[in-house]
Amino acid sequence: MKKLLAEFIGTFWLVLGGCGSAVLAAAFPNVGIGLVGVSLAFGLTVLTIAYSLGHISGAHLNPAVSIGLWVGGRFNSKDLLPYIIAQVLGAITAAAVLHIIATGNGSSVGDFAANGYGEHSPGKYSMLAALVTELVMTFMFLIIILGATHDKAPVGFAGIAIGLALTLIHLISIPVTNTSVNPARSISQAIFAGDWAIGQLWLFIVAPIVGAALAGAVYKYFERPSKESVKDSLSS
Repeated sequence: MKKLLAEFIGTFWLVLGGCGSAVLAAAFPNVGIGLVGVSLAFGLTVLTIAYSLGHISGAHLNPAVSIGLWVGGRFNSKDLLPYIIAQVLGAITAAAVLHIIATGNGSSVGDFAANGYGEHSPGKYSMLAALVTELVMTFMFLIIILGATHDKAPVGFAGIAIGLALTLIHLISIPVTNTSVNPARSISQAIFAGDWAIGQLWLFIVAPIVGAALAGAVYKYFERPSKESVKDSLSS
């Protein structure tokens, strides 16, 4: 339960901090933080949770991350579904809090930082462009996570690498899809945006999961001992 509560709180913070910056501050009159600010906000949420709650649950904060780690042999299958449920509930709770705040001055929620393609892409990018973007960005995100958390990686720097990776991903892909790489984040915002966001939600569940699973499989291959190393160990 401690792990699940940590995932709930961590995902809550990711959605409130990341989507909150997009909804409340990105285009605030005269002093808006813009796309760079939103990208940094998402990265900072992961960075701060990684160092505050990572020792409790691993700070996945994302169903795709949990699935990628599971495929890569880094996560127990019995914990997979409970983690995903905790993450989605945390994200929805954050979206509910953000909805209360965002409508507190009489404003409508608009697109509510929901993910979209076609007419609902910030840059009007096609469904195919959105699909490729989300799949590739999540693939690279998981490669970085799996590498940064490897027992041979420099100790204590994983949170920085992962937070900066998410920042970079947002800098690249906000114009295309508003950046998901996280089904929980997409589900929570779509619930409150409704209508078109619900209709397009499938892409932001399927593409990140496929990308993460592919990354898990690739990194598992990286970790398999080569024929040369096996020969060396036998000879020694």
